Amino acid sequence: MRHGKSGRKLNRSTSHRVAMFRNMVTSLLEHERIVTTVPKAKEIRRWADWMITLGKRGDLHARRQALAVIREKQVVHKVFDDLGPRYQNRSGGYTRMVKAGFRRGDASPMCILELMTDSPGAPKKAKQVPQTGQVERAASVQAGREQSGKPAEQTPSAAVTEE
Repeated sequence: MRHGKSGRKLNRSTSHRVAMFRNMVTSLLEHERIVTTVPKAKEIRRWADWMITLGKRGDLHARRQALAVIREKQVVHKVFDDLGPRYQNRSGGYTRMVKAGFRRGDASPMCILELMTDSPGAPKKAKQVPQTGQVERAASVQAGREQSGKPAEQTPSAAVTEE
């Protein structure tokens, strides 16, 4: 029975698995986005959240613990200088998994594992104003309706062109 044994073995030896996770966590924290299989991503989330939590703590012992896992010193500096303060008001859930279909060679389920960009209390982005091509198209549609004799409908894009 497997009671109380957490983590996935992923059909690898212990040394191979730990080395792979260390490399993938280093890449995720360096680039802030990686593409991998779903089971690996689910396991890497644990490691990445742990590293960011160490970065939030920010003391010497946390930095040494992070250096024991992360392969590059520049990435450790990024975790403690950039990522730790970025997620200071967030209590967990620093990563996001977006499913990305299946790999062509063996049909493994793939996903994009990325660090969250916005904080939970931040306001959402406002809707974008239509670009110039959309305004010109709306103007030509409006002119076509006026020539056909049909009453012009008041749409948000038509309201922009009447200014």
